[in-house]
Amino acid sequence: MFRREFLKHTSLGTLALGAFPYGLTEDAKKTSRLGLQLYSVRDEMKNNPVATVQALGKMGYRDCEHAGYNGQTRKYYGYSPAEWKKILGDAGLTMKSGHTTFASMHYNMESKQLTDAWKTVVEDAVLAGQEYVISPWLDISLRKNFDDLKRFMEGFNAAGAYCKSQGIRYGYHNHDFEFSIKLTSQRIMDIIMENTDPGLVAQQLDIGNMYGGGGRAMELLKQYPGRFELMHVKDVIKASTDGLAHYESTVLGKGLIDVKKVLKYALRKGGTKYLIIEQEAYQGMAPLDSMKEDLRIMKDWGYAG
Repeated sequence: MFRREFLKHTSLGTLALGAFPYGLTEDAKKTSRLGLQLYSVRDEMKNNPVATVQALGKMGYRDCEHAGYNGQTRKYYGYSPAEWKKILGDAGLTMKSGHTTFASMHYNMESKQLTDAWKTVVEDAVLAGQEYVISPWLDISLRKNFDDLKRFMEGFNAAGAYCKSQGIRYGYHNHDFEFSIKLTSQRIMDIIMENTDPGLVAQQLDIGNMYGGGGRAMELLKQYPGRFELMHVKDVIKASTDGLAHYESTVLGKGLIDVKKVLKYALRKGGTKYLIIEQEAYQGMAPLDSMKEDLRIMKDWGYAG
């Protein structure tokens, strides 16, 4: 129901489907967009953002998600929203989503009011051409007890309502702690899901981040059908640092996650329309080479940029 109302009442209902090659599966055709999270090439973006997005455009990427907005300077990777939008356009890219953490500086839990700082974030996102503002983090201070977290979820809903009033969409991106930490016997992820309005707050499911915290994508997709509008497409391997076991990302199809199965189910049952490739570790490959390989694999699976 919320998706029908959302598409009916917001400008996002006019999202154009991406250009797909011949021979795609019906599942792939349900995807409105395939992009890349620029954190995947974070060092390259720091050293030369213009040359990096140009290289991504030449590879065949057509959309990206930023991880480089500075709220103090109001710039993306050192450029104003309008400048950055043009740079991307010249490289053949759009930027329909971006990561900006929604924090206590953006919402007063006592007055239950958004601050001007959040309104500035949204203003710049609109100028840059974003259709989503995704918060990729939840500060430790906000997840120490159930009551504080539940109260802050009112802020999530307020942030979503303001974004909606400006013609864009607010969302949240998980890590691992949402699955490994419980407050009053409830996982943080369940508290977030149960206390946010799906008409106001989209969920961006990172299928790799959750793995180390005990979360599994298929289980969550089945638990909350239709709730995961965006997805970080990621695979993971088990790694070890200083003797401590953890998981790190790898080239798609090379790790522990049945990514193809997850994508198929997400497109059919998860409400997923926006797929975003992300790889944060490279096992000796150059990051840009990894991005090229990930895109090739997604195209082989029937998904296009």
